[in-house]
Amino acid sequence: MSTLLPFHKSILEKIHDPATSDLLILARGLGLRRVICTLMKIYDSPQNLILLVNATPEEESAIGEEMGIIGCRRPGLRVVSYETKDRQNLYKQGGIISVTSRILVVDMLQSDIPIELITGMLVLHAEKVTPLVVEAFIVRLYREKNKKGFVKAFTDQPEHITSGLSPLKNIMKELQLRNVHIFPRFHEEIKKSLERRRADVVELSQHLTEPMADIHHAIIQCMNTTLSELKRSNTSLDLDDFNIENAYFRSFEIIVRRQLDSVWHNVGPKTKQLVNDLGTLRRLLYYLLTYDALQFHSYLETLIASNTVTAAGGAKQHQSPWMLTDAANIIFQSAQRRCYTISSPTKTRVIDLTEDDDAWAALDEAEGIINSSRDKGKAKETDARPGWLPDGLEPVLEELPKWNLLSEILLEAEGEIIRQDSTQNSGTTSTPSSSNTILVMTSSTRTCSLLTEFLSTMDPEAPPGSRGRKMMLQKLRLYLWWKTQLGGRKQGGKPQFSVPETSRQAMNGFGDKDGISEALRKKDKEKAARTQNRRRVRGGAPTSGMSGVKPEPQEAKLNEVQNEADAFAQFWESQGEAFLSEQPMNLADDSVAFLDFGSDNLESDFDTNYGLLPPEQTVLIRAYSDDTDDRILTEIKPKFIVMFEPDMDFVRRIEVYKSSNPGLAVRVYHMVYSNSCEEHKYLAGIRKEKDSFQRLIKERGSMLITLVEDRRDPSGDAIIKTISSRLAGGRRELNKEPSRVIVDMREFRSTLPSLLHASNLLVIPATLTVGDYILTPDICVERKSLSDLISSFNSGRLYTQCEMMTAYYKYPILLIEFEEDKAFSLDIIADMKTYGKASGSKYPTKKQGVQSDQPNYASPTIQSKLVLLTLSFPKVRIIWSSSPYATSEIFNDLKKNNPEPDPAKAITIGADDDPNVGAGVNSAAEELLRAIPGITGKNVKYVMSRVTNIRELCNLTLPEVQDILGAEPGKKCWDFIHKGDR
Repeated sequence: MSTLLPFHKSILEKIHDPATSDLLILARGLGLRRVICTLMKIYDSPQNLILLVNATPEEESAIGEEMGIIGCRRPGLRVVSYETKDRQNLYKQGGIISVTSRILVVDMLQSDIPIELITGMLVLHAEKVTPLVVEAFIVRLYREKNKKGFVKAFTDQPEHITSGLSPLKNIMKELQLRNVHIFPRFHEEIKKSLERRRADVVELSQHLTEPMADIHHAIIQCMNTTLSELKRSNTSLDLDDFNIENAYFRSFEIIVRRQLDSVWHNVGPKTKQLVNDLGTLRRLLYYLLTYDALQFHSYLETLIASNTVTAAGGAKQHQSPWMLTDAANIIFQSAQRRCYTISSPTKTRVIDLTEDDDAWAALDEAEGIINSSRDKGKAKETDARPGWLPDGLEPVLEELPKWNLLSEILLEAEGEIIRQDSTQNSGTTSTPSSSNTILVMTSSTRTCSLLTEFLSTMDPEAPPGSRGRKMMLQKLRLYLWWKTQLGGRKQGGKPQFSVPETSRQAMNGFGDKDGISEALRKKDKEKAARTQNRRRVRGGAPTSGMSGVKPEPQEAKLNEVQNEADAFAQFWESQGEAFLSEQPMNLADDSVAFLDFGSDNLESDFDTNYGLLPPEQTVLIRAYSDDTDDRILTEIKPKFIVMFEPDMDFVRRIEVYKSSNPGLAVRVYHMVYSNSCEEHKYLAGIRKEKDSFQRLIKERGSMLITLVEDRRDPSGDAIIKTISSRLAGGRRELNKEPSRVIVDMREFRSTLPSLLHASNLLVIPATLTVGDYILTPDICVERKSLSDLISSFNSGRLYTQCEMMTAYYKYPILLIEFEEDKAFSLDIIADMKTYGKASGSKYPTKKQGVQSDQPNYASPTIQSKLVLLTLSFPKVRIIWSSSPYATSEIFNDLKKNNPEPDPAKAITIGADDDPNVGAGVNSAAEELLRAIPGITGKNVKYVMSRVTNIRELCNLTLPEVQDILGAEPGKKCWDFIHKGDR
């Protein structure tokens, strides 16, 4: 790990004191993980028990590695999971332990962890803390028994702490904190530390090509139109934040849905389509600057198909309005012109021998002339048109402008490396230098793959704009093959698939030849159909046809797109079966030389092809990540860093890296498309973060200190709480037992247990077979959210659950819980997606005739299913709850004047009848055990608890077997094992 900078030390001085609890808000890219790891090193001791809460698995792995680097290896960071055995002893050993919130809250409630011995907690991602999250529940349990321990929370997402009323105060209230430290990039100490030593930055502003600029402008125009239409159709909502600048960010769709959630069931299908279109248009802007021309064009084709045809194959009723505009026509036509142009193939082809270099070469060969004086470049240009291209199709294959810029940067960096190496060899001494590795950073792994393919096939001698011609021809050939397959599948009624990324994928086959089982193919198809309007990979969703016919005024234009697949299919069929099946697949592999493992030169050939490259020949391409990028910079020490796309966080990481390593030379190439959404998004992100920090600083200056009230003992308020009518006069009965609720372990994924605890109920976690919540010995509650209710009805699971509750409890209750910020209405169910399989036949029936995207009212509605459930189980009571808060109040009302449940009894109820009890045992051995005489379904679990395996049962004597099963069943079992069935 790099050395700490002065502002890092200043932060640690303010928050390291274990006697204080603090919230640290640090700007992204300034080394938050470095601060956390150093703080953990300070606390690392067997006498301390430090808990790391709310860390992702990736963060746990990265923090553990960095802890090892800085010397905390015995034992270092230990991670607790569900598979961890004997967690109690692990907690008692002390040290630094990372534990998930669900495991920790259960261990706290079951007293498996000594809460009073916890030295402190480190809570990551504090911006996500609300009254409903498990972390707030954990801090509340922690403070009940431990007043001296500390809580230190961290976040580097200030934008997430600016929504709502007093968001900073709410976070500090839930975590019971009194101190907050805010460190933006413009903090005086940070500016002083980072601006002392600056890296050599070369800013490169690249202009878009003319077709890209036309598409970019048209997409922005479509977004403006969509936003205006959305505001016009929802005048009652506060939609001031709905502007183009905010629409650049991925969180924009979430903000829009949050604004509309309360009235989502009342808005029309047009508004819902507009909200989906905003996400589609935002992705189009991103794909325009990152996808190659053919990828972008194929994605647009799938959008056209999904806009006109539903996943079931019928005509779509509510189409995207932006696709009917003139701007959309510009997008589709310009995207096609970037790939190829189609001219009429009916014209007579005139062969001009003066321009036919093949003919001249043949003539030269006949005359015995070996070295032709013809221009080789021109010959190469004419040879560039392969024979597999259909007549009338002229490839354009426009390359992204940044590709050429990247090749020039790499050439410049290589020249600089050679110059510096020659200077060092001449005798000049230098300070410890960086490695000659060139680090290229991109926004996604897809862009990494695309750049890797471009650099590996690049022709450095080609003119600018055509250096990736070989790669683009490969992609064009793959694209034409894909269009041909779509034409054939459309005629055969087979499902469609997206463009394969490589010819190797195409070689492996799609559809029936992909080697994937029918179940997985069906699952993938359903998943793709669910995500067709929000999928962020090339190709979009599976479609029923390559393209559909849009309504006027552009019907003729889209008919041309629709007929392309048929035209390509006819051409490829005319080339013969072998040409169709073999050549498109092997194009990318023509230049691959395979090693001869039987030759004597294997070792030298292996080193030549697969040996380690020296650093000066290495170009490392990576996608932007989190604080892991700091370690990458420290380990690689690149001399040249190319930021293929702008990223505010990585700019700061380079600043920290340069300041931590003042003797290392670093040159940064910062690439950005001028006057594009990429530049606007980068600048808007900087403004948003700055405004967020300013609001937080202002709120801290005027924030009232939250006084945390000590939690009262709930048993004291309810000493006299029950009235027994069996006693004379109905007099009050003293009961010192605390009011409690037994909660199933799986329910801790929800927010309800936290709210029950906040309402002074004792929450007891247990593994329940029947029900989710046991309120009294007679009241059992099965809680269902709306999505869970739908899937439970479809799978039939709810019927079994109601059957079990009715058999064992006097008052079985089905609780249907809505979300707090959504409408309290069943109308919103129509918009929900369920992953449950519909009951009935294994495969859904194919409906004939024209289909639409309107809901099918002939199918059973949720209301009718609830009526059938009530008729089948008259004892089941249905309770509707508008939110988890309302559920908490309902539970308290149901518990009034009722005795408390017994956890031991609740666990055993239904356990013998539950087929899932004992999951994880050898099912084949259990079936064998059930088949032995004397062993029944009622005693099989008891036998499994007494013997480890079948062999141990067979080795028991007759008295030992009778001791387990009883006299008569034991003799039957022993006789069958030793004498057989005679």
